[in-house]
Amino acid sequence: MFEFQQYLGFLAFLTILLIGFWLLIFLTAIIPYWIGGSLIERFKESKENKTEEETK
Repeated sequence: MFEFQQYLGFLAFLTILLIGFWLLIFLTAIIPYWIGGSLIERFKESKENKTEEETK
């Protein structure tokens, strides 16, 4: 029974480690891409609004 508890602890440790790894990948890769895309979109909208005001 003691060996199974050690195995269970190792699986819990491995699960927490993998969750942390994938969270780190998400935070360093996907979120900056998302923020950059929203900033580019906002810049395009402001540029479009400026051209509309100039043509009026």
